[in-house]
Amino acid sequence: MPAVTIRNLSEATHRALKARASHNGRSTEAEIRDILDAAVRPDDRLKIGTFLSQLGRSIGLTDHDVAALRPVGEGVPAKPLDFE
Repeated sequence: MPAVTIRNLSEATHRALKARASHNGRSTEAEIRDILDAAVRPDDRLKIGTFLSQLGRSIGLTDHDVAALRPVGEGVPAKPLDFE
């Protein structure tokens, strides 16, 4: 698991983190992980699957359209072209 070292953190910030962690019943390290997770992965973020689903609905894509995109002979390797 990756580790991060934060240098030059002020004493006031460190005390505030420790107090916040104590208030939430966590270690300071767990509190910092929670803060970072919330900052970079908010609950209201738009996920790629949700986005693609909404896009398909907005343009009226149907199951028939998706089936038409599947290659014929799916799962069978393509034969190389012969230019002779």
